[in-house]
Amino acid sequence: MPDAPRFDAIVLAGGRSTRLGGVPKAGLVLDGATLLQRTCAALADAERLTIVGPEPDGGARPSGEGPPSFVREHPPFAGPAAAVVAGFRAGTGGRAPWCAVVACDMPRVAVLIRVLLAEAALGGTTSLVAVDGGREQPLAALYRSDALGGAIDEVLARGSADNLSIRSLLASVRSRPVPVPPGTTHDVDTWSDARALGVDVP
Repeated sequence: MPDAPRFDAIVLAGGRSTRLGGVPKAGLVLDGATLLQRTCAALADAERLTIVGPEPDGGARPSGEGPPSFVREHPPFAGPAAAVVAGFRAGTGGRAPWCAVVACDMPRVAVLIRVLLAEAALGGTTSLVAVDGGREQPLAALYRSDALGGAIDEVLARGSADNLSIRSLLASVRSRPVPVPPGTTHDVDTWSDARALGVDVP
């Protein structure tokens, strides 16, 4: 059995949720747990877990060993690329070889993380991006930390990541697609999505 890969994790949880009327996706509930709690549980083995978004109130806060760090991109709502930069650059000390980057609104995130980590355990130095239904999902991925850090440095050397597309941020990162079970990366953008995925709808 290959050794489990060491990884850090960044969870994006600070969007506007415009199509949900501003209701934060991170606080939506499925089977008694918020989507943020479910995401953090799936990433429980991360050496460093950073959530980019507002810290929720007491009971909705993710629990477990080594509580996550909360940071915000500056300015807030500057887009997913800016959020990834903020999450990656938060904290001090060494980094794990891999860095998971996921949005907080995928109810089946546990399956996603298992598949990506199993693929990483086979070895290799190429970043891994989930492919679901023929589409690559850059916010459902396991990146090589050195490659992600290099891409971030390149972007910041030219200016800012504010309102940059995530694909532009990751343009220099060498990656390969990893097929995941159909529906694994389905996320909650609308109340219709929430109902289809079994999420509680107010």
